Amino acid sequence: MQGASKYDEKLLRNYVPLYVMLPLGVITADNVFEGGEKLEKQLKDLRAVGIDGVMVDVWWGIIEAKGPKQYDWSAYRSLFKLVSECELKIQAIMSFHQCGGNIGDVVDIPIPQWVRDIGETDPDIFYTNRSGNRNKEYLSLGVDHLHLFGGRSAIEMYSDYMKSFRENMADFLEAGQIIDIEVGCGAAGELRYPSYPETQGWVFPGIGEFQCYDKYLKGEFKEAAKNAGHPEWELPDDAGTYNDRPDSTEFFKQNGTYLSEKGKFFLTWYSNKLLMHGDDILDEANKAFVGCKVKLATKVSGLHWWYKHHSHAAELTAGYYNLEDRDGYRPAARILSRHHAVMNFTCLEMRDLEQPAEAKSGPQELVQQVLSGAWREKIEVAGENALSRYDADGYNQILLNARPNGVKKWGPPELRMFGVTYLRLSDELFEEKNFKLFRTFVRKMHADQDYCPDPSKYGHELGPLERSRPQISIDDILDATKPIKPFPWNKQTDMPVDGAAQFDLLVSLINGIKSIFFK
Repeated sequence: MQGASKYDEKLLRNYVPLYVMLPLGVITADNVFEGGEKLEKQLKDLRAVGIDGVMVDVWWGIIEAKGPKQYDWSAYRSLFKLVSECELKIQAIMSFHQCGGNIGDVVDIPIPQWVRDIGETDPDIFYTNRSGNRNKEYLSLGVDHLHLFGGRSAIEMYSDYMKSFRENMADFLEAGQIIDIEVGCGAAGELRYPSYPETQGWVFPGIGEFQCYDKYLKGEFKEAAKNAGHPEWELPDDAGTYNDRPDSTEFFKQNGTYLSEKGKFFLTWYSNKLLMHGDDILDEANKAFVGCKVKLATKVSGLHWWYKHHSHAAELTAGYYNLEDRDGYRPAARILSRHHAVMNFTCLEMRDLEQPAEAKSGPQELVQQVLSGAWREKIEVAGENALSRYDADGYNQILLNARPNGVKKWGPPELRMFGVTYLRLSDELFEEKNFKLFRTFVRKMHADQDYCPDPSKYGHELGPLERSRPQISIDDILDATKPIKPFPWNKQTDMPVDGAAQFDLLVSLINGIKSIFFK
């Protein structure tokens, strides 16, 4: 296959590898791989059109289901063997969250039952909103360092899980089949609070709710307020409910609580807790995989609704303290830089004009801000689409974000994403019309070059993972909140998927005219 490939060495430097996310339930909730011949054919078809690999959730709730430290990796080993035989690379997600309850979830895979059992007697291990509703899809970061789980803390459980993965997947790691470890840090595997759960009635474009009312985070906030000289400060009680609009709340309205001294203190504390949570888990991931030829990554959520409202309410409730005069994403990028990790960002396919005006969405500006901030912090950026798309507009927007200033014919472009993961493998993707356009999309992601099995040819040499650098001070992290001007973006991609189709249409029209006049 390698010998048959043809490519221009200079244009190849514009190549962006493309991965496809496997179905959520490719391993069943009771830890069985039922892929069989259908999945094998689909993987071979994907390989034939040139994709570079697949991404897959490796569910904590499946692997450690039987009890503490009782790991069963056999089904995933079978899956990885099939993927490797199909000559595809693997991006493995350490999925410490529940599947079910988020947009696009079609199967239910809860976190381990023995962990949930602890929550029966101590429900404060789960994120909690102001009304006292518990969210069981991910453990509260308030228990990160509390030994409530048979003598282990939440962070220690995540660490042990990742070490076991390395030990049990050593052959795939050493063979270079597993190239990316994405570390789950919250709901939906994203570094965020579960602020907009459909299971509790949230619907788009509700502002969501703060999730810090469990007794552990409540206690931490009270201690922080006391240390700041304000023992009287409490957690917000004026930020509305899941489906409110910003201007209907005292907290997010014009000149609302979020701009007061008390509001700023809370939002700084809330967002810093999330950053430290990500830092702690990534440090453990780095320890687990140091020396392996892999990239670490963490996903940041694309909360695009209310981005054009002065309060950025949906971002704030999720833990991204992002305002016009404060960057809520570059601090995360700075933390990722310490662990040599990639930032994976969502909603690459979305355009402003596709969103309802009332939601004041800004997906294009959000992507531009987040990617620019990460590049300013000298880290790599990957991304994915948030919702399934099979159309030219969606593909073209992803292509634009993958190379915001287009292809450079004489070498690497100034701006280029490290990789893109397409959501997701499905029967609909393989429908003839959809798959034909997807094939073109793969080709355009690769800058019109053939599949390249050697990442060093497009500047993606994968050396052994180095140990994390020393911890960054909170002052240095907050220094990254200073807003900076994003890099300029082209208006549209210079490699549209429908360019070829338009050319073919023109040729067919010309041939039709010729057939009329030159019979």
